[in-house]
Amino acid sequence: MRTADLTTALILIAGGALVIWDSLRLGIGWGTDGPQSGFFPFWLAVLLVCSCAAIALQARRRASRAPFITRAQARPVLSTLLPSAGFVLLTQFIGLYVAAMLFMGFYMRWFGRYGWIPVALLSVLFPVLTFVVFEKWFLVPMPKGPLEAWLGY
Repeated sequence: MRTADLTTALILIAGGALVIWDSLRLGIGWGTDGPQSGFFPFWLAVLLVCSCAAIALQARRRASRAPFITRAQARPVLSTLLPSAGFVLLTQFIGLYVAAMLFMGFYMRWFGRYGWIPVALLSVLFPVLTFVVFEKWFLVPMPKGPLEAWLGY
C-alpha cells in the first residue's frame, strides 16, 4: 500500500507541477477584465501538489507492506473498468450516442439485473435526450458515428 500511495502522489505532483508551469506561462494574475487564463488552474494545481505532498509524507512514515489490492477487491473494479473502457473505445467508431446506448443497456441488464423493458427504455431515451440537449439546445457537437451520419447529422 505504501508503494502505491507514494507512486500515485508523485505522479500527481508531477502533473500538478506541469499545470503550475503552464499556468505561469498563461498568467496567474488579475487583469482589468478579471482573472487571467492561468489563475484558477494555478491555484487548483497548488492545492493538488500540497495535498499529494502530505499524502507522500504520510506514506513515507508508514511501514505497512500490505498489498494495494487483493484479487477479490480487483474483481468489482475490473467489472466496472472494462465496460467503461469498451464504451470509450466504441465511441471512437460508432459515436457517443450509440455507444452510450449500448453501455447503458449492457450495464443495466448485466449488473443491475433490470428487466428488458426498463433497459430498452432508458438505454434509448437517455442518449436521445442527451442528443437533444447538447446538439440542439446548446449547439455543442459531440462525437458521432455512422448512424448519425445516416440520419443526416
